[in-house]
Formats: sequence, structure tokens, C-alpha cells
Amino acid sequence: MRFITARAGKLASFLIAVILFVVVSVSAISGFLVYQIVHPQRTPGTFDLGVMMGHPSTFSFPVENGVMREGWFFPGLRGAPTIVVCHGYDSQRGDVLTLVTTLQDHQYNVFLFDFSGHGTSPGTTSLGYKEKGELESAVNTLAGRDDVDKQHFGLWGTDMGAYAVLEVAESDPRIAAFAVTDVYGDPQDMLRIQVQQSGLTALPYIAGSSDFIFRMLNYSYRLTPPASANIGRTHGIPKLFVTSDDQPELANDTLLLYSQAPDPKQVLRDRVRYRDMSDEDRKNYENAIVSFFLQNVPPVPR
Repeated sequence: MRFITARAGKLASFLIAVILFVVVSVSAISGFLVYQIVHPQRTPGTFDLGVMMGHPSTFSFPVENGVMREGWFFPGLRGAPTIVVCHGYDSQRGDVLTLVTTLQDHQYNVFLFDFSGHGTSPGTTSLGYKEKGELESAVNTLAGRDDVDKQHFGLWGTDMGAYAVLEVAESDPRIAAFAVTDVYGDPQDMLRIQVQQSGLTALPYIAGSSDFIFRMLNYSYRLTPPASANIGRTHGIPKLFVTSDDQPELANDTLLLYSQAPDPKQVLRDRVRYRDMSDEDRKNYENAIVSFFLQNVPPVPR
């Protein structure tokens, strides 16, 4: 009996050691993976506003903890609506300047900025949770200017920026029209896509552990419902959904949200995501975006 008990004790100790090793290993790998996702590589471009076309100026607005965030305001027709342009994940405001120029050429006021953890903005990203608040603050601060239409705004965004756009459009009656490319309904969806693209999902429990760590990092947003829960509030707001063939997971999310959205709505399909478009594809895409806004929130003084 002593021999059997000793062997059982050794086996139990071995199993406990294996379990602890697996838990520690999975937690370490998942934690490092999530850390990389919420700290995307920042490569802020250097721009001289004094020589930039469109005569932009800096315009600041408050974000969390009273920190001021700087953006660029491109003036259009005085008193006309403002289009706020929101870049996507692992991108920055400099990557969407051609769209800004196209909108400004049609007399729109245009505003863009870097989300947290991107471009010139320090910190970490939450893949959409706190980015919604940053966009809300930008719109509220812009509405205090005396050279814009205070009651009519247009919003454009791609993936992470698109999620923030959709969330703000569901709650702000000043949003007159919005266009979203490769939008998703929950930041957890974007996290899973990034984890899958890392190639580490072949290891057991990595996906679930990464999901849990991300939820703990954003615990204050635990009660935030998916965008689909309140999409009915966009009834009457013209909206354009754009999908990319090279982003099948996001395309499925976008089409699902489009099917759930109330009228008026449109859907457009492109071959590649915005950041990877050729010059010709980007020109055609931006012309479609401008046409959408011209039709639904024309640049006239109010």
C-alpha cells in the first residue's frame, strides 16, 4: 500500500507540474501576443502644415484624463458640414490624406486625428472601445467652432475607425451620414482576427486565453453591447457599407451589420482594403465616398 500510495503521489505531482507549466506557458504567450496587438507599431510621419496643400491648421480636443489630442482641420466652405475621417488599426492619419484632399476639393470641412496608440498619439489601443469616446469628443469640440455647421457632420472610417464611427452614429443625432469600410460589431472580433493572423492559434488555448486577457484589460467596457444591438437607432441616417475581398472575416461582419441596419443604406464591394489599394482603385473608391456624401450631406452653408 505504501508503494502504491507513493507512486500515486508522484503521478499527481507530475500532473500538477504539467498543468502549471501549460497554464504559465499559455498565459505568457497570450499576454505577449495581446501586448503586441494593443501596442501596434507606431511610425508617425513628419508633416509640415505650412507647406501642405489645403491650408490645414491644428485643432485640439480633450480625451480621457483631460489629455489634449491634436488633429488637423482642413477648411472648406464656411458654415458647411464637417467630415471626420477615421483611420484604421495599425494605421495613422497620414495614410488617409488623399481622401481628405478629395473631400476638401468639394468644399467640405474635414478633420482627422490619430487614435490612441497610433501615429503621434501615445498609449494603447482598445480596438474601438475608447476610440469611440475620442471620436465623440472630437465631434463635440468641432461643434463649438463658428465656421462649421454645428448640427450636421459626416463620418468615414475603416475597420477600427469604422467601429467608432458606427457607435457614434448610433448615439449622436448630429451625424447626418456615414460611410464604413470593413466594419465589425465588437472589438473582440478584431482581436480574434489579429490573434488568428499571428499563426499562434495552432497552439491550444491561445485564442481563449488572449480573449480573456483582452477582456480584463478593457474591463470597464464589459457592459458595452455589440454595435448590432443599437444599429436600429440609425434609422433615417444615410449609410454606406464597403467590404473588401481580401478581408473575408471583416467582410462577413460588414455584410451582417448591413443586413441588420435600417434604411436608407447602400453596400459597395472592393477588391482590397483601403490601405492596400492601387492609385487607380483608391481614386475610384474615394470618388464613390465623395459622391455618397454629396448626395446625402451636401456642402452648403447652414
